[in-house]
This record gives sequence, C-alpha cells and structure tokens, in this order.
Amino acid sequence: MNSVPGERILVVDDEAAIRDLVGTYLRSEGFEVDEAADGEDALVRFGERAHDLVVLDLRLPGIGGLDVLREIRRTSSVYVIVLTARADETDKLVGLELGADDYVTKPFSPRELVARVRAVLRRPRAGDTDSDDVTAFDGLTIDTGRHEVRVDDRPVELTSLEFQLLATLAEAPGRVFTRRQLIERVWGCDFYGDERLVDVHIGNLRRAMGDAADEPRFVGTVRGVGYKCVAGPS
Repeated sequence: MNSVPGERILVVDDEAAIRDLVGTYLRSEGFEVDEAADGEDALVRFGERAHDLVVLDLRLPGIGGLDVLREIRRTSSVYVIVLTARADETDKLVGLELGADDYVTKPFSPRELVARVRAVLRRPRAGDTDSDDVTAFDGLTIDTGRHEVRVDDRPVELTSLEFQLLATLAEAPGRVFTRRQLIERVWGCDFYGDERLVDVHIGNLRRAMGDAADEPRFVGTVRGVGYKCVAGPS
C-alpha cells in the first residue's frame, strides 16, 4: 500500500549510511523524504517546510536529539519517532516524556521502521474528528471537535496522544482499560513497542492536568490492571 501523496518525512541522523538506508526504504514506499545530519540542520529543515513525521536520532552532535525534540514540541504536534541505542533507556523515556509518539531501538530493521511510520501516520490527527461533542465532568471539559481540554476552566495543552488517551478513558467513566486495550484504541493493533509506553503518557497527561496519581481527580490507576476515568459526568 502506497503512502498518501505529499506525506513528507524528515530523517535526522548523523550517520549517512542510516539516513541513506531509511530514506531509500521510505521513498520506495512513496514518501517524500528530507534528511538532516545534525540537530541544527534538523531545526532549519523543519522550519523550512511542513512535515508529517520526524524520525529523530537522539544521539546527535551539537544540538542533541532531546533538545531538537523539545524545540519541535514548542511549536508543533507533528508525529515524532525517536531512534535510541539499546543502552539509552533513560533517553528513550525522556524522549517519550517530551512528547515523542514512538521509539525504535538501534540496530533496527528498515522494514520495521517503515511499518512504525505507517502505524503512527494512521493515528487520528488533532482536529481530525467531525464530532463537536463536549463531555463535561466536575472540573474537566473535553471538546473532541475542537480538540480542547479545560480543567477548572483553565485550558490544558495536550499532545495528540495524551488527548486520545483522555478521551478514550472519558468515554466510559469507571471502566478499567488495560494497557493493551489503550494501545489498541490509541496506538493501533499493529503497535510493536513496550506496553509501559502507556504509563509514560499517562504520567504526562496527569502532570498537564495537575492530577495526582495518589489522589486522582480524573485518571485513576487500578494496580496490576490498568487505568480508568474516576470523574463522573456533570
């Protein structure tokens, strides 16, 4: 299956061989590809044109990958897949906390990376829904049409993934969703990665809303099972 015409990927890696390999596979699948060899070049190229997804190595000379991701997230909700070495568990988790959508561990199969790219691009984008439904809880408002969340009438900035997690939980207050169920609903059935990814994004969601894991207003943990919306509709 070919990509949607015009979908553009930015591949950022300081190793030319990896850029060439990834670029070749992506282009063969119909994607348009830009390449950058370091963090400074990545930010320049990202600012020059619109991209649908960024493949970002975290180990870059000069401006590091985490700083590039942080800068991207200041202005954009573009999908980002980070590349990490097996030993860089901390960097992987920090990348997810900064808003990366997925990660691939080096060494990797280029076919697997292309599959991850396709899976991420199939996720709903911010504002893609036609629904204008507003769900109101005690202190929490979720507007799926406008892709907006407010806590105590204060706007809350969420990534697309965080919004989808919250909206999924809010569909059935009190229902417990396992990590696997949340992955299938938000990431898709063809997700390859670690289910602990859910925990990282739930943590980010709570911080953004000012929620507390030990005394949750909105997102509760059912230990050993998963998560649920503990607020009730108003």
